[in-house]
Amino acid sequence: MRMNCKIIIALIAFFVAGCIPAVGQGMQLNIVGNLQSVPAKMDIDQLKTILKGEKLRWDDGVSVKIALMKTNTSIGSYTCERIFNMSTNELNKYFLAQVFQGKVKAPNFFTSKSELEEYVARTPGAIGVSQNTAENDGEIKLIVIDGRKQL
Repeated sequence: MRMNCKIIIALIAFFVAGCIPAVGQGMQLNIVGNLQSVPAKMDIDQLKTILKGEKLRWDDGVSVKIALMKTNTSIGSYTCERIFNMSTNELNKYFLAQVFQGKVKAPNFFTSKSELEEYVARTPGAIGVSQNTAENDGEIKLIVIDGRKQL
């Protein structure tokens, strides 16, 4: 009888867990850029190269400045998974190693979408990952990735 109860409890837990939406499920990311230097279109591989700090300057010579949400936010966590294909810990370790080796400058991390977008708007060469961003009065631009404004 005890074995049957354990099996039933395990099955209930399995089915309940299946009903809970995964973090980021249905979440849409936007790539936002400063009006200066950042191209309006790119493919996903170019985006990954830029966001990993492997491209240091835009075509006009302005330095790339990366803006990301902190990895402990839902947008930051989903960005790690969707764009970098890494866990939050893996991404933090990646940037720590790259900065320590002098290969890249550390990205700017933000706790709110509005802070990130304000930084991108006022910083020439800045590119960032946000969510539910509308084209707003020409302060920042939405970057089209592989023909789409949302990832």
